[in-house]
Amino acid sequence: MGGASRNERQRRQEAARQRLAAAGITPKKSGLAGTNRTSIILVAIVVVVAVAVGVGVWLSRTSTEPVAANYPVALDGTAVAAGQANAPITIDVYEDYLCPVCERFETTYGPQLATALNEGKIKVNYHSTSILDRFSNPPGYSTLAANAGMCAVPAGIWPAFHKELFDTQPAEGGPGFTAAQLVEKGNALGATGDWQECVTSNRHAGAITAATNEAAANPALQTDGQFGTPTVAINGQKIDLGNRDWLKEALGQG
Repeated sequence: MGGASRNERQRRQEAARQRLAAAGITPKKSGLAGTNRTSIILVAIVVVVAVAVGVGVWLSRTSTEPVAANYPVALDGTAVAAGQANAPITIDVYEDYLCPVCERFETTYGPQLATALNEGKIKVNYHSTSILDRFSNPPGYSTLAANAGMCAVPAGIWPAFHKELFDTQPAEGGPGFTAAQLVEKGNALGATGDWQECVTSNRHAGAITAATNEAAANPALQTDGQFGTPTVAINGQKIDLGNRDWLKEALGQG
């Protein structure tokens, strides 16, 4: 890992620690101490704690070559359904475009998922959530990016746009991309249709908020009563992302 990547990682961790200290929160190894609330604000803090205390599987980033997408995508509610509908394995990925751990997940597993999608072995439902809305300045970037991700499906650019948003992920606590900047990113990738209007109107914002609340309240997606991103379920069963071979095992290669 290069020095620039290490410095960026350290900067993000230090920013997370400062936010936790300002809130009077002390992270423990088992999670966030003294809380059992289920509000979205708590959910966002849980995610920041995960980054602050370190999740080894993510911070030991491995570099993998990108894989060209050759699979269908469609909108299913607020989720992006990628792959063949009759694929034998269904994977649900809950992510936030501002979440640094989600960026690690995409960097580590994105090419492997794309390969399995291309081969028809899996289908993946990508659920973009907005649990980190309050950690951008101004607030709301998570929703704006999730909306743009949904708009990217009919615009014909979703795989490339999804990767672009993580490759150029803004830092927590700073400004996210504006709607105009997101439109420019999509235009550079060849977006078609009503792409610009869909992004600038934040067309799907209400649906994204509702879907985020629903996911956060689902016990099947929680760990110790708390929901965070990334969360992954295989055929409806939440998995332990501490197991680096989870995908190989799901594909019968472990």
